[in-house]
Amino acid sequence: MAENLRKYAGLYRKSGPWCAAYVDAGAGTVEGLEAAEVRPGNVRNAAAAQGAPPADLEAIETAVDPARGVPGPVSRFVLVRDGTVELNELLPGPLVTPKQIHVGPVPDLLPLFKHRPEEFPYIVADVSREGGEIRLEYVGRPGVASVGDVEGSTEDIHKLSTGIWGQDKLQRRTEEVWRRNADEVAAQIDRIADASGVKLIVLAGDVRARGLVLDQLAEAHKPLAGMLDSHTRTGGPHQDSFEDRVRELIALRWAAEQEQIMDRLALQQGQANPESAQGIGAVVHALQQAQVDVLILNDNALADRTLLALGAEPWVATAEEQALGAEVLGKVPASAALLRAAALTDASLLLVPNGVLPDGVGVAALLRWQTGPNAPGGNASLP
Repeated sequence: MAENLRKYAGLYRKSGPWCAAYVDAGAGTVEGLEAAEVRPGNVRNAAAAQGAPPADLEAIETAVDPARGVPGPVSRFVLVRDGTVELNELLPGPLVTPKQIHVGPVPDLLPLFKHRPEEFPYIVADVSREGGEIRLEYVGRPGVASVGDVEGSTEDIHKLSTGIWGQDKLQRRTEEVWRRNADEVAAQIDRIADASGVKLIVLAGDVRARGLVLDQLAEAHKPLAGMLDSHTRTGGPHQDSFEDRVRELIALRWAAEQEQIMDRLALQQGQANPESAQGIGAVVHALQQAQVDVLILNDNALADRTLLALGAEPWVATAEEQALGAEVLGKVPASAALLRAAALTDASLLLVPNGVLPDGVGVAALLRWQTGPNAPGGNASLP
């Protein structure tokens, strides 16, 4: 799914040089015959060979110590500037690309995005007629971000069996209690969803309560809901089965959003003034206008390309004459420059493998507004 890069804009605005390391974080054997104990020294040496300042060398050597006591496999992404560790993230799972040590004028966060292409916040709500437990979780992050319990009223919560019931009034009162409890649960889900931007709401538990909660959700959140006919707190193999079914819902939602993005891109092809751009030149021009909504990037196709990173707007350029007076920080890998410009203009990112974009195209974008005729010097024809 497309990840909004806004939260990284603060990092991208800071001046360099930057030192980044993407390495195995396990406490056992790592790449080849390299032992975990010598990894920090190897990272330091690799950064020193690229000209990292002494203060950064000290900081990054300390930051990449093995993650002892953490279940493996596990990886680490570290970002250091001016002797300070700006980012240090443990990432579940093995390296998805070879280890990387990079020193440059702007931070290269591509390995982080490739390892964890989408945080994907989601809610799991185990609901009953009395209330519910609501968990906010993130794909790729172990553990639960937050847990909230909603305890509704239990007055007249259980209907008497037929024959003892006797009074429609009591039945209506019981159902009203159920609805009030469901409304409290739904309100709490709505608050969490608004604050965290969740992509999926999993409703589990009592079948009647699930339906009532779904009815009470905000209209904007109802399309995010998925039902599971089970409980989250059963434990044992039933819990494993439940988690598997949650992962299936996540995968389906993930695939559906990617397909929707690519369908939007395909729909724009051939339009006179499309809301899309393809190729480095056209995408750079759109980023310079803060026009990009979703950056669609195949980093493999851009492995040998570079762009100019700028110290101020328009943030990225293909040539110095496009800098518009901004300081040219230096030539950097094209993917790093594009990601930085996307984050600084509040765009989202979708990483795609080979074969998804048309042949010869390494980057494309969905735009916030239509393009007009190519501007002179816009380099929109660059592949």
